[in-house]
Amino acid sequence: MIQLKSPREIEVMAAGGRILGATHRHIQSAIAPGISTGELDAMVEAFIRGQGAVPSFKGLYGFPASACISINDEIVHGIPSPTRILRAGDIVTVDIGVHHGGFHTDSAWTYAVDAIPPETQRLLDVTERSLHAGIAAATLGNHIGDIGHAVEEVVVRAGYTVVRDLVGHGVGTSMHEEPQVPNHGKPKRGPKLQAGMTIAIEPMVNVGGAATKTLADKWTIVTLDGALSAHFEHTIAITADGPRILTTLG
Repeated sequence: MIQLKSPREIEVMAAGGRILGATHRHIQSAIAPGISTGELDAMVEAFIRGQGAVPSFKGLYGFPASACISINDEIVHGIPSPTRILRAGDIVTVDIGVHHGGFHTDSAWTYAVDAIPPETQRLLDVTERSLHAGIAAATLGNHIGDIGHAVEEVVVRAGYTVVRDLVGHGVGTSMHEEPQVPNHGKPKRGPKLQAGMTIAIEPMVNVGGAATKTLADKWTIVTLDGALSAHFEHTIAITADGPRILTTLG
């Protein structure tokens, strides 16, 4: 069942979202060749707890860390480790959840590690653009299918593929709520968007094919063909005034 939030509850989520956005800004300057994903994870946890909030992912379904940190062909759910060292030219996705005031927010961003090739930067640019296209489609009267259609249009036009095995989701008192929010779809299909819905829109975009596989750690999901993947995500609220980003990094 879709849980609609009151204006007060959306403000509580927005406060958590500001902590989440600040966490991304905090670690962005630390992303450089030579740092480990374990160090980044420790920074994420310390910063969130320092704001009086709790990392949503720590222990969620048994996940061992505070952030999912995925490198290059890893799409999602990379497990941070002190032995996983970032190198110049990598791209790294940092996916973070914050639990604050009884509500969760969720946001992921893919960062360049030092200089990256222009074709890799294009992947990041297209994926971020597809996120904002999906957000723009999240208006009253539209449907979940309109969001996925808007995302996929941007991605396919650029010559990339969207991951179909993984989806965005409702978010609130639980990290994962109804409805599912795929990154593909048909306009006017799926649940109708209503004021008070809070959802995480999260395009996962591959340079190669859409197929995925899960590694032996049973968490990390990678592209089957080894091609690069990028992932951008915001938690938003559906309002009478249009979509409201609750996890803005700005």
